[in-house]
Amino acid sequence: MPELRRDPVAGRWVIIASERAKRPDDFAGELAPTPRNLPCAFCAGNESMTPQEIMAVRSGGAWKVRVVANKFPALMVEGDLSKRGDGMYDLMNGVGAHEVIIESPRHEVSITSLNDGDVRDVLWLYKQRLLDLRNDYRLVYGLVFKNVKDKAGASMEHTHSQLIATPIVPLQVEQEIRRCSEYFDYRGRCLLCDMVMQEMQSGARMVMDSPNFIAFEPFAARFPFETHLMPKRHMSHFEATDDALLPELARVLRTSIAKIEAALNQPPYNYLIHTSPLNVRSLDHYHWHFEIIPRITRVAGFEWGSGFYINTVPPEQAAAFLREVRA
Repeated sequence: MPELRRDPVAGRWVIIASERAKRPDDFAGELAPTPRNLPCAFCAGNESMTPQEIMAVRSGGAWKVRVVANKFPALMVEGDLSKRGDGMYDLMNGVGAHEVIIESPRHEVSITSLNDGDVRDVLWLYKQRLLDLRNDYRLVYGLVFKNVKDKAGASMEHTHSQLIATPIVPLQVEQEIRRCSEYFDYRGRCLLCDMVMQEMQSGARMVMDSPNFIAFEPFAARFPFETHLMPKRHMSHFEATDDALLPELARVLRTSIAKIEAALNQPPYNYLIHTSPLNVRSLDHYHWHFEIIPRITRVAGFEWGSGFYINTVPPEQAAAFLREVRA
């Protein structure tokens, strides 16, 4: 059973998951393409190579997007939290859910190889899994994320994303929500709604502007070409997004990633969804959003030691460049 241990100085929780050391790629070098003579576990026809299916989108009996349990989970769905102390230290059992969303039955290595309808199905499954996991009283936060290429943490080249549900709110999300709450208490408005409005009015950092969503380079971007996607209308929970909006969101997400891939020669990247905790009702002060982070620079000693980031590409310059990229 994994453990969750709390750092008493930083306040963050760390997952101690010794079982994941069995992953064959742990501590290895760069991720190699799947050899032609070996089957890919994520391709159609190889379903027996993955853990049991949890949910899928199907057409004519064949699956289009498929959710399975992670073969090497960071957290285990079975068991009780068993919160306890070890002297001054706090810990609990590593209870949670760890799922893999296989985004295509074909051996595609980029989500941009899918059409907008396929990406819409991926987003719809994100929603459904979050809605289902919120029924488990032990789980309070669900993080959807995507790792692309080995330098961004991927262990399979077949396009996929993951969802980890945890019994605590991650510190980074907790800090965002607290900052947004303070802003709301002072101004009576959602900080991220105000951000959307200012970015639309300025246009200097805008990458895409659609009827219901924007993609832009954040004012204080940590990394070159870091791109955020937000709904224009206030929405605190991603899983509450109207299904009718998913095709438009799929187009904005897919096009934004395609622009980044074209501009930066297919870089490794991560994307993630920051949303409100599963166990709270709609929040007036917090607003879900995507963060897309190209991994083209390294986080080194100064960043780790100080929490500062050094970005060598002004977000205004990055946005102007991406706007011109045809994708």
